[in-house]
Amino acid sequence: MSLYLIFISAFSFLFYGFRSLFSKRMICEYDRWGYGNFRIIIATFQIFGGLGLLLGIFNLYLLQLVSFLLMTMMLYAILVRIRVKDSIINTLPAIIYALLNLSIFLNTFHHFKLIEFGRKFLEPF
Repeated sequence: MSLYLIFISAFSFLFYGFRSLFSKRMICEYDRWGYGNFRIIIATFQIFGGLGLLLGIFNLYLLQLVSFLLMTMMLYAILVRIRVKDSIINTLPAIIYALLNLSIFLNTFHHFKLIEFGRKFLEPF
């Protein structure tokens, strides 16, 4: 699995999460989406998600869980963007990050198979 994809997603969620907490523009966006009351908790989830991806580099189970949850969050973000009738250009980041985290999630299964193969291969020794 490419560490670059994990780093891109992790730092993007960290950046976006902090921006959601402190940017006046983002505060207005959350109100426009109808989620102004949930902005702080959503931003906190984004920050923890970014940190979870970084820590998941050392723990595949954590990486698998966090990438799945972030993918789910982005799928919901796509639905919100559709509901408020945003353009495809404004919806595109959510689509890209949903696909990025889906890729990370699916790649964890590949690594689990390699680990299991290694254990079975080395078992006789």
